Amino acid sequence: MNPPKDRAPWELKAEEVEKQMAGKEQFEDCLSCRATGSAAFIGLGVYSYYTGIRNLKQREQIIMRSASKYKMGSRQLGIATTSAALVAVGIWRAFN
Repeated sequence: MNPPKDRAPWELKAEEVEKQMAGKEQFEDCLSCRATGSAAFIGLGVYSYYTGIRNLKQREQIIMRSASKYKMGSRQLGIATTSAALVAVGIWRAFN
């Protein structure tokens, strides 16, 4: 998207931006945007796994005594699935 030389990019009208973007198939981020986004998702996945499992271990006795049908296994699976999904989104963000 190359703006006219006499105007700044934020001064362009929506119609001009649409004309310039019409020839492009998809928008590509800069390297720092991809690195920041992927690091954020991967970090969030690792953090959610670490804190989730730690909290489950701290509350294991309470969970096992509760009347809930969701005991440790299903809760660990939920934490692992959520964390894996966040890490996968981070990896996808890095390469796509």
